[in-house]
Formats: sequence, C-alpha cells, structure tokens
Amino acid sequence: MAPDTAPANDRRNSQRLSEALEKLQGLLGDRMSTSQAVRDQHGQGEDHFRIAAPDGVAFAESTEEVSQIVKICAEHELPVIAWGTGTSLEGHVQALHGGITIDLSGMNEVLEVSSEDGDCMVQAGVTRKALNEHIRDTGYFFPVDPGADASLGGMAATGASGTNAVRYGTMKENVIGLTVVMADGRVMKTGGRARKTSAGYDLTHLIVGSEGTLGIITEVRLRLYGVPEKIAAAVCQFDDLAGAVETVQQTIQMGVPVARMELVDDVQLQACIDYSKLEGFEAKPTLFFEFHGTENGVAEQAEIVEALAMDNSGGAFQWTAKAEERTKLWEARHNAYYAALAHIPGKSGWSTDVVVPISRLAECIVATKDDIGASDLYSPICGHVGDGNFHCCIMVDLDNAEEMARATAFNDRLVNRALDMGGSCSGEHGVGMSKIGHMRKEVGEEAYEVMQQLKRALDPQNIMNPGKVAPV
Repeated sequence: MAPDTAPANDRRNSQRLSEALEKLQGLLGDRMSTSQAVRDQHGQGEDHFRIAAPDGVAFAESTEEVSQIVKICAEHELPVIAWGTGTSLEGHVQALHGGITIDLSGMNEVLEVSSEDGDCMVQAGVTRKALNEHIRDTGYFFPVDPGADASLGGMAATGASGTNAVRYGTMKENVIGLTVVMADGRVMKTGGRARKTSAGYDLTHLIVGSEGTLGIITEVRLRLYGVPEKIAAAVCQFDDLAGAVETVQQTIQMGVPVARMELVDDVQLQACIDYSKLEGFEAKPTLFFEFHGTENGVAEQAEIVEALAMDNSGGAFQWTAKAEERTKLWEARHNAYYAALAHIPGKSGWSTDVVVPISRLAECIVATKDDIGASDLYSPICGHVGDGNFHCCIMVDLDNAEEMARATAFNDRLVNRALDMGGSCSGEHGVGMSKIGHMRKEVGEEAYEVMQQLKRALDPQNIMNPGKVAPV
C-alpha cells in the first residue's frame, strides 16, 4: 500500500470533514446533501461572483436542528454559512473556505400574529410574500420590499430595505426581536414584545445586518402596519435625469409622506419596456410613485408632488389605482435586474448600490451617469431615491479582463464618490465580500477594529461565514 503523502494539515482537514459529514448524516438523514449540483446551487447568490461551493448542505427544519448542526461544525472547526433564498448580491453566501451551508428555507412557518400589538413572529425561511399572504385578512401588511421574494431571516441578516423604506423604514427599524444560534451552538433570544426598551446592550441590532458572521438567525419578530385606506400609484417622465432627482429632493425636504419613490434612468426604462412589455412610456428618466393614506390625504400628496415634478421638466402623472395595474407596474420595477440581463445576453450583472445624503443625491447620480459614459460600460441606474439609495447594474463579461478592470475601477469611483459625500458603500445590499475594501474608509480604523474584536469575541474559531464584512 502506497504511503499517504498528503500534507498533515490536509489529512487533518479531510478527516474532520469526513467525521462531521458522518454525524450530520446521522442527524439529518437525506436532508444532508453532498451532491455537487446542490453544493453549486448554494455556492452563489444572484451576483457576479463565481461559484464557491460548500462541502455539504444541511437542510434544517428547526432552531434545535440548527443548534445541533453548528455544534458539530464547531467541534470539527468547519465554516458555517446560512442560506435563505439565494437572492443576495454581494457574495454573502459563497463558501470561501468550504464548510457546511445551512439551508433555512424549510423553516417556513408563521409562528404567531398579534393583531392587538401589530407584530408577528416568523421562522427565518418565511418569505416576505408568504408573510403578507398569511396576514392578508388581518388588516395588516409587512412593508419592507427589496424586490426579490427574499427570506425574512436573510433580509434581517443583511439589513435589507427596498421600495417602501422612504416611509416605513428598513429591516433595522422593523425587527423587534430575534432567535439566534451562536457560534458555539447556544440559542440566544433578543428583544421582546414591548415597542421600546432602554435595558442593556441592543443585541437585536447587533445581529441585524451582521450577515451571518456573528450568528444564524432562525426566528424574527417583526412590526406590522395597517393596510392604508387608499393606495394610488403614478408614473412621471422627465426630460433630464437632474430634473427627476431634484423632484425627489424637494419632495423629501417638504415632508411629503410618499410611500414609494423609485427612479429609473432612460437606459433602465428601455430595458424594462422591452422585458416587461410596458406600454405608453418613452425611454426617458422616470419616477415611479406610490401614495398611501386616506382618500383626501393621497390626493393632497399627489397634487404637491405633481406640481414639483412639472417645475422640474416632468410631464403629467400617469395614474393607476387598480390593484392589478399597480402590481404590474411594480413588478416591472422589481424586474429591472432581469430586464438588464435580458437586454445584454451572455453577460453577467454586477449590481452595486450606494447611498448619499438627500442634499447630495442629484450631484452624485449625475456624476455617476457621466462616469458610466466615460467608462464605456452598459450600466442602467435605478434606485430607492426617496432615501438617497441608488443602484448601478454593470453588465460584464467575466472572462474579459479588460472589461472587468474598467467595471472594477468604475465601482471603486462610485463608492468613493458616495463616501466623500458623507454616504455609505451600501444602502441595502450589505457588505458581503464585495465591499470589504471600503469598510475602513467608511467607518474609520477604530470602529473597524471594534467590529473585528466583536467577531473574535462571539466567534473565536472564525467559523461563521468567514471572509465577510470584517474578516479576521
């Protein structure tokens, strides 16, 4: 028999993995998969990064199972990556060092709905659409809407927001409690039923936005909101991009409580027209509005915003109050990413986002639009501009080194432009592994070191989604 010449570390790692997989198989049976197809599926989100597959995928169905899985992985020093629906955009789910991905999609029960208190408790795998369907007859809805039908656990983990954030806030404002499995398998519960507390450290919001690097969210308690008496949507097209963004700034500065205010530039709208078969629109900078409130309140809001738009080269509002027409309109906006992919077949979409103070929004978007032209890139712009957040979807050939270099340089300029204006490298996508290089500039050296100290304290083995946010 030939001697084993593999390096000692490789042999130990292989042995640890084999032992862990055997225990996980015993725990989960056929819900523990090492199939290459399943591993590849869980080695990439909806981003432009290449697949980095885990060594195995564990399909959990309870907090207790997640705890047991994490304990096994901790015992054998294996990385652990949480998975919801795979819609992340910054490399959050790539298994950079192998290990075990825990798929939480089977944890899809709405555990509790309190109509009296206007909150609910859900398992992490429940999606936002499933929750709203479940509570449809209660008079409540959950407003955070990132576009994709993402899992609520994943949305909490990334601090997601979306089209309604300008009025209802992001996940950070709407998560009031969590159940979290920590790096050693302990189960921690945070928050409570009360609407506020001043007791102790805010552990809930330490975990929200931590992207699975400090613990795995298995249950989420959320705020709910009453369904408005009146909902109306409108579209307004502009002669130039600056006029559209000026309308946004003035609307916010006047305190109009608009529920949604979405921007698409001319390039993005053309892609949406082709992909979603939108009729009656030209390929021009366009704002999508939605107004919530009473009959009179909605009419008053709309009158103010329409007047602002017309003063900024905008045309008359195109209205829709029917639910099915509103749904079609917002589906077209939500499908902007897929519309861009379809417009340039064969390329991958590098979707990036930044956020700036409202006062600098017009300046930042116009400068970015000019930079796209100078960089000779196809990159539509859209965004939740009511809170200063916008996206560029850079279409790239991953095998074209020169094009990738241009795209990377453009993205770096975009982020630095936002940071120099007092903004952030991400308004809703999160950091993942994509924005790590900008974190020190954004938060400062001292704050970055504190992040790393928190990581070491809560995950001393560095097994929780290693290589993301603030690597140690």
